[in-house]
Amino acid sequence: MLNTVTGVDRSSPVRRHIHIGDALVAINGHEIEDVLDYRFWSYESRLVLTIRRPDGSERTVRVRKGEGEDLGLDFEEYLMDRPWGCSNRCVFCFVDQLPKGMRKSLYFKDDDARLSFLTGSYITLTNLSEREFERICALRISPINVSVHATNPELRARLMGNPRAADVMTPLRRLAKAGIELNCQIVCCPGWNDGEELSRSMRELAELYPGVYSVSIVPVGLTKHREGLAELRPFDAASAAETIDRVEAFAAECLENRGSRIFWCSDELYLKAGRELPSDEYYEEYSQLENGVGLIRLLETEFADALEAVSPDAGTGESFTIATGVSAAPLLEKLLQTGHKKCAKIKGSVCAIVNDFFGHTIDVAGLVTGGDLIAQLRGKELGERVLIPAKMLRHGEGVFLDDVTLEEASAALGVPVVPIGSSGQELLNAMLSI
Repeated sequence: MLNTVTGVDRSSPVRRHIHIGDALVAINGHEIEDVLDYRFWSYESRLVLTIRRPDGSERTVRVRKGEGEDLGLDFEEYLMDRPWGCSNRCVFCFVDQLPKGMRKSLYFKDDDARLSFLTGSYITLTNLSEREFERICALRISPINVSVHATNPELRARLMGNPRAADVMTPLRRLAKAGIELNCQIVCCPGWNDGEELSRSMRELAELYPGVYSVSIVPVGLTKHREGLAELRPFDAASAAETIDRVEAFAAECLENRGSRIFWCSDELYLKAGRELPSDEYYEEYSQLENGVGLIRLLETEFADALEAVSPDAGTGESFTIATGVSAAPLLEKLLQTGHKKCAKIKGSVCAIVNDFFGHTIDVAGLVTGGDLIAQLRGKELGERVLIPAKMLRHGEGVFLDDVTLEEASAALGVPVVPIGSSGQELLNAMLSI
């Protein structure tokens, strides 16, 4: 059973009453079908748990705890259920552009509202049953992240390869009316959903503010493994600039009329257009960081603040190489030089890793593989450490997309490969080796 307990935290308020192998059946009479039921119904301070022992017998456990305090239980599956897969065939789907032979989990396309709430992943709303809509509204599962791409029904159905995907505005209106906060994204494909179609999507989504709280516009990512797929072209400098101008102009209207810009372009579009990123204030609450919106500006701001707080003689003097994607390399070179001017003990260099694995149109750090890292750094003077963005690795693990491990990369390069977090403080600490 997927609601079988596989671990009990030492600090759990039920550690003396629930054991590994028990199954959580209900809380206060409410059947527990998955993690959302578990999270919602376990919030109260007084609970009556229905527990099924491995022999099939049931018993009740009464619990008193702090309101909102977690029960501290681990289950066979994180969701206490199987993840819901995607039923769409999006023309730009990155999974369809993966080469063969990668680990099996990379080919699974999730479209799960529970993961959207818990981990921030994006869903399309095309596979939600009426029961799930009702539960999201009843339990106030918020925020939910939605991949919109286009509000024009005919265009959305074509983009997503699914006639059931056509009408996105009806479910969005329903969720917004129920008080669910919606963060949306538009994967923009030149010649498909840019230009006037993008303007239409922005106008219609803006009508749902503040239900639709933020919208990111991100450029389509195209690998070299697109055999048999729809013909798409990447953004160039001119098309990126046109999209930025269109979004910024409408966002300015939204700021004046609604109090928020609502719409933001990802950093990648600014880089492709050769444009300076907007100021720190422009990004308001940085609500779309996970989509690469304002990530560079925030990093630069945090780095400057952190650098101001350290003394000129800070650091160990250990030399290093920062390895990153092609798009982020100029910024990191700039920050490195800024750091060295303040702290002479910062001694390093930046190396942009060209993406041979996925193709040279992919230039973000998060898609750099261990194989490309090793091939392009081997034999170079790297200093005493190689610093990489932690997002190059599988979340919570030391493994690159191509299953090369941190240990293997370190052994191949002869120096430790050290992942660093995404904040400016973490970057400065890594440069200073503190």
